[in-house]
Amino acid sequence: MNEVLKNLAAPHATGDEVAVAESPARGAQPSKQQFRREKRDVHGWVVLDKPVGMTSTQAVGIVKRLFKAKRAGHAGTLDPLASGCLPVALGEATKTVPFVMDGEKQYRFTVKWGEERATDDSEGEVIATSGDRPAEDQIRAALPAFIGTIVQVPPRFSAIKVAGERAYDLAREGETVELAPREVDIETLELVRAEPDTAEFAATCGKGTYVRAIARDLGRKLGCFGHVCALRREAVGSLGPETMISLEHLEAMCQKAAAGEINLADALMPVETALDDIPALAVSSADAARLARGQAVLLRGRDAPIFTGTVYVTAAGRLLALAEVDRGEIVPKRVFNLAGLTGRAGPRKES
Repeated sequence: MNEVLKNLAAPHATGDEVAVAESPARGAQPSKQQFRREKRDVHGWVVLDKPVGMTSTQAVGIVKRLFKAKRAGHAGTLDPLASGCLPVALGEATKTVPFVMDGEKQYRFTVKWGEERATDDSEGEVIATSGDRPAEDQIRAALPAFIGTIVQVPPRFSAIKVAGERAYDLAREGETVELAPREVDIETLELVRAEPDTAEFAATCGKGTYVRAIARDLGRKLGCFGHVCALRREAVGSLGPETMISLEHLEAMCQKAAAGEINLADALMPVETALDDIPALAVSSADAARLARGQAVLLRGRDAPIFTGTVYVTAAGRLLALAEVDRGEIVPKRVFNLAGLTGRAGPRKES
């Protein structure tokens, strides 16, 4: 958990993207009306049910525009081919992105046998073929080798950086990309359904695991080659189907909010949604004032916490800071400024 606090700069945040028309040269007539897009402080999580065909960056951009938010980021890329759980952080929630990214991911995916592809999914060119097809018992017998802590080579078309460049950019330019094997954790891998040419699987895995690599390596082990032809992420940590919202439903809620029919805060989950696995510690208003200024607070007697490590601090029921606790001393690491619109939605079921 301490490693998470060291990386709370939200590297996936897209930052402030203010559209500003260029000023015309002196003496020239402006060809277009100059404008500055309205931005506002919005803080919370949208757990988007991303549709197939959309990049994660595009999805974040749409959510950001719907809320007119100043800052936005996501907690783990989903390929365009994939659908499902894409947690999008707005405003101060971007400070909690690492806590979500460290959570386990649940996937449902389909492997097509007989072809290995350059991208390890259906979008890439075919690089190897086989007429063999695995029987169901052969598939089941191969799965234990992919459960636990295993060594996996990421796909060449991935976001991993090689000498400062993204691997997929180098691969698209025709360069040979050699990615180092790395350990990943796969808690479960189950065969859901087997057909002559395809098989559907369910997997629960840790941070950094590539489902496309599982499909590739499973196809090689079975001697028939394979690639992912369908992929859905069903959960990231505690964020699952009951928290997800479709883009259509989100757009409809934002339209209702603009018409004054609902409060836009009902379309957002709270910032602390990402902190479910971290102890909460309530402090007085006086201590809250010190922590808000970045100053440590020492609690004694009945108020002293009996644990050490990372906590999220609240005051009067409102999120204040992420902090480290040691022998009663609370040292703030990240202070939240929740001025503006803050999320308050709970789990939802779309009708």
